Amino acid sequence: MSLPRTQMRIVRQTLPSQLRLHDFLIPTFSRPAPRRFLSSTTSKNNNNATTATSSSSQAAPGKPGPKRKPLTQAQRDFLSSALRVNQAGELAATLIYTAQTPPLVNAHPHLRPLMAHMYAQEEDHFNTFNSLIAKHRVRPTALYPLWSVLSTGLGWSTAVMGREAAMACTEAVETEIGGHYNNQIRALLEMFEQWDAEGYEVGEELQDLVKTLRRIRDEELEHLDHAVNNDAKKAEPHWLLTGAIRLGCRGAIWVNRTASFHVKLLQAVREIIEISEARHVDIR
Repeated sequence: MSLPRTQMRIVRQTLPSQLRLHDFLIPTFSRPAPRRFLSSTTSKNNNNATTATSSSSQAAPGKPGPKRKPLTQAQRDFLSSALRVNQAGELAATLIYTAQTPPLVNAHPHLRPLMAHMYAQEEDHFNTFNSLIAKHRVRPTALYPLWSVLSTGLGWSTAVMGREAAMACTEAVETEIGGHYNNQIRALLEMFEQWDAEGYEVGEELQDLVKTLRRIRDEELEHLDHAVNNDAKKAEPHWLLTGAIRLGCRGAIWVNRTASFHVKLLQAVREIIEISEARHVDIR
């Protein structure tokens, strides 16, 4: 079921920028591409070595190169999972704000600048993780259609319930996301400390990733503050609404984090497509 390379290039060129995520999904229905993420070794027969944050950079003449420790498979899996979960989460955030804005701004015009500001930041987060996923060839979530429907429904329904409910939705989501990013940053810093204790250096790419995660986390927590300042706590029933949304966020994070789940799902999709095509051929 793999597409020829020429067709793949045509599909990529014809896709509009708003649907760029679908460009990432195309390879997932063929054979998975090899991941470049944080490769620590290079092929002897390949002059175009993969980009590596844990690989040894080329040393200047007469000077030893930096000593960097190769990543374990568990560390590679963690980093790939982090990018996949983050990209899916930011996709959901942009869709929530997209669905909330029309009914919310119609009822409360003074919220238009705030909604536009928060959406712009979420869109930047989404584009950031899109780029990282494409760069490191990480398999994105296979549940793009499901998250799209659920996020849009959550945003629209809470906005229709009123300003307080919409802000309570933001409060719940950003509480979970802020903690999620903190956990990722903490795990990476612990990895760095271990490497430092063993005499290894940390590559620039990993350092940049931590800076990116910190920036995005701070902006997400800014949204949390905006929500609380706009009466999120006055939503009724606040505990039930925020509790349900937070539970949903945790479930989505778990599903997106589980690589084996995505592999099994994609295998099932491929089998369905093959069966469908076989039946189509028999009918003709």
